Amino acid sequence: MKKSIKLQLKKEKHENNNIMGIINSIFDHFEKAEFSVSPNKKLKTLSNDFELAFGLSLVFYKGNIIAEETLTLAALNKKSSANILTKSTEELRIRASMKVGQVEDLFLKTFGVTVQIKSKDAKNLIDNKMTIGDSGRNTK
Repeated sequence: MKKSIKLQLKKEKHENNNIMGIINSIFDHFEKAEFSVSPNKKLKTLSNDFELAFGLSLVFYKGNIIAEETLTLAALNKKSSANILTKSTEELRIRASMKVGQVEDLFLKTFGVTVQIKSKDAKNLIDNKMTIGDSGRNTK
């Protein structure tokens, strides 16, 4: 009898997690609908705004070294080794429903810069297969 009750509770918990996953996915498509990245913003401003929007750290790199926060995204692009031609008006839009790896790739393709999305305290990398929304909820 006890075994069947434990099994039932486990099943209900799994079903609740699935329902919450669906609700969170819908929420991510509407809440914080878009986070805009403009090349004229300073890296420090972009990182702070990203943390406020998603509860995660956005870390910019110049090669293998963390980039100076005082640079703008456009200035960092000029200093990076990637040969990406961007227009000063080009913007990137990030949604909570996007996967971490997808966002990191977009920064590289759009601006020619490497970024890593990390936990809020910037100590742990976030799995590239997780969505930004799930990552922000799970690392708080």
